[in-house]
Amino acid sequence: MSKFQEIISGDTPVLVDFYAVWCGPCKMMPPILKEVKDKMGDAVRIIKIDVDKNQKLSAQYGIRSIPTIMLFKNGQALWQQAGVASADQLQKVIKTHS
Repeated sequence: MSKFQEIISGDTPVLVDFYAVWCGPCKMMPPILKEVKDKMGDAVRIIKIDVDKNQKLSAQYGIRSIPTIMLFKNGQALWQQAGVASADQLQKVIKTHS
């Protein structure tokens, strides 16, 4: 948990994908996240959190459906959406909060 806090506390926006291995829609996110990373490079950090392995963290952020995508910067949650998001939508959100 302290490692997560360390990761989200930087100046670089961090996109967090809360997912589960058994979740069908969650399987749609990796290529979308790869596209975002390919286009934005070092302007964003992307991490994935398995809700089954990180139940306390998921509860702390009120994750009730998956996938849930959250954007953090300087330790603050800036944006959150449940469900699959498009690469274009994610890029717009990141740019808005950069």
